[in-house]
Amino acid sequence: MHDVPKTTTSTPGLRERKKQATRTALAEAAVRLAAEHGAENVTVEAISEAAGVSPRTFFNYFPSHDDAFVLVDDAVGERIRESVRRAPADRPPLDVVRDALVTELDGFEGRQELWALQSKVLQRSPHLIQRGLKAHVADERALAVAITDWLDTTAPGPDGPSGAGIFPRLLAAVTQTALRVAIEHWCEHPGETVLADAFQDAFAQLAQGLPRPPG
Repeated sequence: MHDVPKTTTSTPGLRERKKQATRTALAEAAVRLAAEHGAENVTVEAISEAAGVSPRTFFNYFPSHDDAFVLVDDAVGERIRESVRRAPADRPPLDVVRDALVTELDGFEGRQELWALQSKVLQRSPHLIQRGLKAHVADERALAVAITDWLDTTAPGPDGPSGAGIFPRLLAAVTQTALRVAIEHWCEHPGETVLADAFQDAFAQLAQGLPRPPG
């Protein structure tokens, strides 16, 4: 998932917080520089200088130049997955994944401008869309594994674990799509909506079976 300074399980130690702050600074510097100059014209050296670190440090956080423009935060994704795994057995699956994400989304509110800038960067540099898609597909698959773990732990079937099949992947894909649509809506209406509210509205419509809107 994304660049959010919030936890749902345990508070990270000082070293982990410093690493997270450095990654966040690099990602923000990359997006801001790319929005101004174009991603193709922004070097690793320029990103590192803007973030106050060395180019060598840059590669401790991102495997390539292009990866810095994709706002995906592994720590946030892991907290969401851990929240799913720890969810009570009697919770509806949609509620489990919704609640896991909503807990993190409050941290996005101060980063709306950055998300809007990233959208512009991707539009100008289509090759980055493929990079972002690859990262988000990996995140989606990891969420599906967490959903499977929750299903298997909380309600194993008579013939073995119940998490096999299409359901975990479908729920993870629906969740990621709802999040993407909510983020797009949020960025398109700055100051008018809260991301967590937009996401919960999307999930409420899913829970109702996507009825035709009134009017």
